[in-house]
Amino acid sequence: MKKKIGLLEASVVLLIILCCISLGVIVFKLSPNVVILFAVALTIGYMVMRKMPLEWVNEGIVSGLKPGIIPIFIFLLVGALIAVWIQAGIIPTIMVIGFKLLSVKWFIPSVFLVCAIVGSAVGSAFTVMSTIGIAFFGIGVTLGLNPPLIVGAIASGAIFGDKMSPLSESTNLASAVVEADLFDHIKNMMWSTIPAFLVSLILFTVIGKSDETAELTHVKEVTQVLETHFHISLWSLVPILLMLICAWKKLPAIMTILLNVVVAVVMIIFQQGSVDLANLASVIENGFVSKTGNEQVDMLLTRGGINSMTFTVLLIILTLSLGGILMRIGLVTTVIEAVAKKLHSPKQLIIVSLLSSIGVNIFIGEQLLSVILPGNAFKDVYKKMDLDPVVLSRTLEDGGTVINYLVPWGIAGSFVANTFGVPTMSYMPFVFFSLLSPVFSIVSALTGIGVRYTKKVAD
Repeated sequence: MKKKIGLLEASVVLLIILCCISLGVIVFKLSPNVVILFAVALTIGYMVMRKMPLEWVNEGIVSGLKPGIIPIFIFLLVGALIAVWIQAGIIPTIMVIGFKLLSVKWFIPSVFLVCAIVGSAVGSAFTVMSTIGIAFFGIGVTLGLNPPLIVGAIASGAIFGDKMSPLSESTNLASAVVEADLFDHIKNMMWSTIPAFLVSLILFTVIGKSDETAELTHVKEVTQVLETHFHISLWSLVPILLMLICAWKKLPAIMTILLNVVVAVVMIIFQQGSVDLANLASVIENGFVSKTGNEQVDMLLTRGGINSMTFTVLLIILTLSLGGILMRIGLVTTVIEAVAKKLHSPKQLIIVSLLSSIGVNIFIGEQLLSVILPGNAFKDVYKKMDLDPVVLSRTLEDGGTVINYLVPWGIAGSFVANTFGVPTMSYMPFVFFSLLSPVFSIVSALTGIGVRYTKKVAD
């Protein structure tokens, strides 16, 4: 490389790449996989023009994929978990109980609250969405509610629970990156998280209110179909309890999901009274195929399987590869580091670090890197301004952790879209919690509410 990349050059190149991705996915409705692959080719073309070593491409891909290996494995396990939970009657049982207990009129805000509570206990938004989230989605669709709105309520609650849980990987990471106490970090997050939660609840209550008598005849019909074709029993809720116990014992996500897959398989064997290994293996690999004769039930419960995660896994591989190359040639770090040096007030610093986390989500599509990169870049600047580390960790969560669910090519965004079969751009406007968290983070920065200092600082 003849000379170091300047801020203007890095910004222009990143902007061109972002425009190409956005136009391809949003305007031309192209597959994100194809668009990201084009962005990779565009980046390599830039490297050739700048006479950069082409071996950096391989190096960037390898380093970029490293943080995605565990999420990829978890997604494959989640695909298997969904399939066996349906066949074992776990998800159908949750649906039947939900039909009988949840208020039709207040279904959307109820789903938001339940997912938030369970998410706080489990510490994983992915787990909540792929288990009880699937059941709630089935209930909501049966009630005739708007699918993107249902996904928005499920995702918002699950993300809130993930963010506020001491068991959450992203929450632990944010506090660790800035060297802050975990529970001090969670406590400080409340300044932006609680207002976002309350406003979200109000919005879901107002927008999600439905007619109390809506589709009740159809609901009864679906309930009868579920009770006829699936094993509906309170014993089917045992795996839910097991998952909560695993979270309480702080078992890794891979062990927790794998254990629940095994338990569900054992339940299937006991229900059938025999073992059909070929059929069981097919369900785990290809997903459960519902054959109740009811078109809507079959559509809702024909899902899951390792292969169902193929699109998501491919998108993760391509996105992280692009992000790794961008990191290797220094485009992202050039922008972040240059901007960090030009900040002279706490308000500017907080807002820019928030926008940087959002930017990393958009350009790299990886939730954890949106916390790690800005965290490392701005950590020393926060110290120089005597800002408490928890201010940075909260900002990283508000702009990093929650925003990835809104990025079509992001790991979390592609997971949600694939799990529910609803495009990211369709459910995005209804993920109120993720949309509001950065807003209240900016409000905190501008007003000084919740902004802590390591020592008294004059205004």
